[in-house]
Amino acid sequence: MKEAPTLELVLKRNSVERLKRDKSPLGMLDELPALIASGYEQVDEEDIVRLKWWGLYHDKPKIGTFMLRVKIPGGITSPAQLRAIGEISNLHGQGSGELSTRQNVQLHFIKLESLPDVFDRLHAAGLTSAGACGDTVRNITGCPLGGLAHDELFDPTPVLDEAAAFFYGNPDYSDLPRKLKIAITACPDACSAPEINCIALIGAIRDGREGFGVLVGGGLSSVPRIAQDLGIWVEKADAVTVLAAILDEWREDLRYRLSRVKARLKFMIDDIGVDGLRDRVQTRLGRTFDRFELPHLPPASNHLGAHLQADGRHSVGVPVHLGLITGDQMIAVAELAESVGGDIRLTRQQNFVLTGVDEVAALEQRLAEIGLPLDAGALRGDAVACTGEPHCNFSVTETKTRMDALVQLLEDRFGTSADGLRMNLDGCPHACAHHWVGEIGFQGTTVRDEEGRRRQAYDIYVRGSLDRPAAIGRAMFKRVPTEELDDAVVGLVGGWIDARADGETFRSFCDRTPDDELARLAGREAAVVRRAA
Repeated sequence: MKEAPTLELVLKRNSVERLKRDKSPLGMLDELPALIASGYEQVDEEDIVRLKWWGLYHDKPKIGTFMLRVKIPGGITSPAQLRAIGEISNLHGQGSGELSTRQNVQLHFIKLESLPDVFDRLHAAGLTSAGACGDTVRNITGCPLGGLAHDELFDPTPVLDEAAAFFYGNPDYSDLPRKLKIAITACPDACSAPEINCIALIGAIRDGREGFGVLVGGGLSSVPRIAQDLGIWVEKADAVTVLAAILDEWREDLRYRLSRVKARLKFMIDDIGVDGLRDRVQTRLGRTFDRFELPHLPPASNHLGAHLQADGRHSVGVPVHLGLITGDQMIAVAELAESVGGDIRLTRQQNFVLTGVDEVAALEQRLAEIGLPLDAGALRGDAVACTGEPHCNFSVTETKTRMDALVQLLEDRFGTSADGLRMNLDGCPHACAHHWVGEIGFQGTTVRDEEGRRRQAYDIYVRGSLDRPAAIGRAMFKRVPTEELDDAVVGLVGGWIDARADGETFRSFCDRTPDDELARLAGREAAVVRRAA
């Protein structure tokens, strides 16, 4: 490895490292009165960056409103908390809301002058946005049925809650080289997408003791990686200690602060490997952990529909098409949860689960009345699209509206025959909607037409999936104009439906189908794969 740079060089090269040291982003709430008094136009751009540490991003266009991201550890929220978010949405966010792939809730249209009331309401409900964006530990994800599922190995929520309490808002872990994503689960299928998290704790029983195997180095964005097994077994009591040790090894190494392009934990794993990280963690903690390899895991559940809980009641997974949910709907869902004596669990597929349900049929009717039909279909429940247009400043294409059109098209053409297909669509390379691991992934881009005008287009990815073994997809078709996208997708999906073996997934179909046949089905020429010399 190259010699570590000096702090002086880091601060010279990396403006974000400098602004964090000039003034802690965690202190920005105290400055809100002064910022509001001076007016949005006078707020320094570096302070706008610091506001990310409180879950705030510019809405598009940058004319004074923000997206607010509320952290929901493990996706578990009470009716009172969801009602509070819904009320904030109605009061300050034009009634908008969306569920994210990290089990957060996001609101839009929040004005600077509204922030004091917004944060007062959040904090009164026991909610936080601290570290929802910025160089922090982001929302820690888990199985939405943690503590309830009849088949989980053990209840991991105490460990998840301990980790959230330790990392969220902790100054020592709010100055990371970049964002850090953690998943903690003990369900039998590790449904929290551990393969694409920086660190994942996966429940495992060893010699009758409850603990975790550990994956490290996953992540997507423009340089995707599938996490690797660290090869150790960690008791529940040691879980947060081990998480902190991994973060400490990474955050204290100035090599990963010099360039934000190479600042994620996955690049440290590229450099030193899992063996190197394991040695560093054991040296730091002064102990040796038992060696352990995680067993093969089954495909992960999407938690849609009714499922039996350990207490004999039901958890009911409700599809939220594209994750879009209004303030009124959030309040209505909170009332439903109260009426059955349960809570609300958000899923990584941008849906939610109502727990503690006795009468599923009665609940189904009430959900339909508020515009969240339980029978909307698996295709809708599995389709994931990023925030994108009209809110995101990075997106270059339509996202949720384009995915909606694709879903409706496939429903019209194939009915329920396309259920089980998982599509993920992003408007830029940041991969918030995980296009790299969708069975059909789409990344927004542009193309010039015959008159030289720039038009919306998409790269189409296939052979990616979070089914085990998880795999990163390949951009099979590049720069497909948006008006030609429908035909390509219908051709691919129709080919799968016609030729699939019993129960065969789209990913498996693509794995066994040659490139030229997939190209024929899509009616397009496949992109050339560049190979290293």
